[in-house]
Formats: sequence, structure tokens, C-alpha cells
Amino acid sequence: MVRRSVKATKKAAPKDFKSKHAHLFKKKSRDFRIGRAIQPKRDVSRFVRWPRYVRIQRQKAILKKRLKVPPSINHFTKTISKNQALTLFNILKHYRPEDKNEKKERLQKEAKAKAESKGPQQPKTKPIVVKFGLNHITNLIEERAQEIKVVAIAHDVDPIELVVWLPALCRKFKVPYCIVKGKARLGSLVRQKTATCVALMDVHSEHKRNLEQFVQNVAPLYNDAKANSKWGAPEFGIKSTHLRKAKERLETAEANKKLSLA
Repeated sequence: MVRRSVKATKKAAPKDFKSKHAHLFKKKSRDFRIGRAIQPKRDVSRFVRWPRYVRIQRQKAILKKRLKVPPSINHFTKTISKNQALTLFNILKHYRPEDKNEKKERLQKEAKAKAESKGPQQPKTKPIVVKFGLNHITNLIEERAQEIKVVAIAHDVDPIELVVWLPALCRKFKVPYCIVKGKARLGSLVRQKTATCVALMDVHSEHKRNLEQFVQNVAPLYNDAKANSKWGAPEFGIKSTHLRKAKERLETAEANKKLSLA
């Protein structure tokens, strides 16, 4: 009987390490009520009421994925690669239109040269620059299609109806064209905020080879009519893909069951 009582007392009083030994780091529970401890950082992006234009952009992107997109609009999703874009913009940056200060300096130099010379003046050749503006480029394609080296169209023009017909016009007049990412990038090239499209009429001799090689690489992707007749296949969301997979699994299980019974 004595032995049992000793064991019972040992179990009843377990060793408490914290009560016997003083701890360096004492627990300080935080209180997250108003005016107390600082609230922890939370991801509140789901609870944010986004601006209307952001919601429209996102809804539009989802609709383009879910619906079967026609070839003329689906064509604008096929942009040139990063390396091709780098090659194109390295050429185009040499033909940026002059700004106000550059134009002022050029006119002052021309006026000074005219004042100093007494003989007849030779006609000044126009500087080679990138052409921009939708109406201007449309007129150039219709009237001087043979002179245009390349046309670059932005992929994110809104509304798309502004430029959706331009690739067909380029193919009709056999003008080499490509679709690049970013109307803002084209805009910075011509000293504007944005630009729907730009065109290059002529280049210097040192850039001719690079431009010809770029056009040869790009032409099969854009100027070929067969390549631009593909419809955009719809992409399903996460929920619908899981449902479809579950249905497929059930169908395969039923088919296997029927085969085993037969």
C-alpha cells in the first residue's frame, strides 16, 4: 500500500521547469484592440474597391480568354519576340523626329549658311524620320506603298476598332508590318505619350542590312494570309477545368466498368 501512494504523489505533482527557474524571455501577449498593439499586415487586395477602368480592363481580358475570338482581333495577340523588338527599336531610335531645340538649332544654322553664301542655294534634303499618326500612315500606304520599309502597330490600342483593319490594308498593298507590345513604347519613340502605329520610309546605308533581315524574319508571321486566319481558342477558368476533368474521370471509369462487365 505504501508503494502505491508514493507513485500516486509523483504523478500528481509534475515538475514545473518555468516556476523553478527564472526565464529570460517572458511571454508578452499582444492586445489588438483600438489604441493598443500595432495590427499585423494583411493582404487586403481582395477587399479593395478597384477603380472602374481597372475593373473594365480585367473583365475585358477575361472575356477575351473565355470567348472564341475572331481572327482579326486574335491577330493582335501575336506580337514580335523580345529580341526582334530590340532589333527593330535599335534601328528606329536613329530616326526619331527632332524636338523644338534641335529644330531651332537646325534652322539657325541654315539661316546663317544662307546669309554667308552669295551664290544660288542647293535644295535641302528632308531628314529621314519615323512617320506616325494613323491617318498619315494610312495615306502613305495607299499612295506610296512601294517606299515603305516597315510598319509597326501597337497591340494594346483601345478601342481596337481604330487599327483592326490596318493589317489587312498592309497585306493588300504588300507592305511589311509587325505588331509590337506597347503603344507607350511607340509614343516615346516619336516624342508623344502614345502612338497607334509608326512607319519607316527610308533608312541610311548602315541600317539597310539589319532592316532587310528583320523584315525577312517577320514577314511569314504577319504578311502571310493563312497565318492570320486562326480563331482564338477559349481558355477555361480553374473551376470549370476541374469540373471538366472530374466529368472525364467519371466517363472513363464508367467505360472501364462496361468493358470489365462485357
